Amino acid sequence: MAIQHAIDKAQVLIDALPYIRDFEGKTVVIKYGGAAMLDPELRRSTAEDIVLMKYVGMNPVVVHGGGPSINQYLKRLDIQSQFNSQGLRITDDATIEVVEMVLAGQVNKDIVSLLNLHGGDAVGLCGKDGNLLFARKIDTEDGSDIGHVGRITGVHTRVVNTLTKAGFVPVIAPIATDGEGGTWNINADTAAGEVAAALNAEKLVFLTDTPGLLRDVKDVGSLIHQVRSSDVAELRAAGVIAGGMIPKLEACLRALDFGVRKTHIIDGRVPHSLLLEIFTKEGLGTLVSH
Repeated sequence: MAIQHAIDKAQVLIDALPYIRDFEGKTVVIKYGGAAMLDPELRRSTAEDIVLMKYVGMNPVVVHGGGPSINQYLKRLDIQSQFNSQGLRITDDATIEVVEMVLAGQVNKDIVSLLNLHGGDAVGLCGKDGNLLFARKIDTEDGSDIGHVGRITGVHTRVVNTLTKAGFVPVIAPIATDGEGGTWNINADTAAGEVAAALNAEKLVFLTDTPGLLRDVKDVGSLIHQVRSSDVAELRAAGVIAGGMIPKLEACLRALDFGVRKTHIIDGRVPHSLLLEIFTKEGLGTLVSH
């Protein structure tokens, strides 16, 4: 029985071998968020996945959000969380100080510590480090002023490339600069797409709290396994792509336009979802492609 168990383990490794070979030296950008950031067991399994990816020769790059943590700190400081009609956080002077402190400080370093605890060599960054992310004030659909919310205008990847070549896992908080000392809060999904595009990544993977893109959000059986760029306008008009899925799909399309080979929206609530997506034929979630 013990020998058979060992044989089964060996077979898993053999089955993964073609994927390990194909991805050696390739960059995979992971948007880390949702339950995978909060649930202790999922935090552990996600960290193990990312560390394993590095050890088998891949270059994982992590981009994270942190909305719940920001909300908690704003509440502690008696600063009200406000959002506009598009769901964008209204980020005044007081709020951006908290956003930067939480994202580039507490949340970023918590993820770095988690990866290092599981055998990785992670380094935390925000978009100000090495002039990684440049941004300008975002133009809202309703013309409202929502403060320090930015749209990325440039990605300078030198600092990320330097770290990955030295064997580190970069962990990026979506805070950008404008070259004049300004600080801009960037949607983490959008930041992940822009980073993946600039790095010409092999894959862009979003860890979410859904099985993927659902035709009916109340029916997990309505998962759409593949979305092509030509389908997006129709799905948005039908309300299938809505809310938080909008920036994810837009980031996927942006990344694909700049040479990223595959983009995925997967269920981060599934233990080892990253390994299942990358190292198995079946994969998970929704593949977004041209």
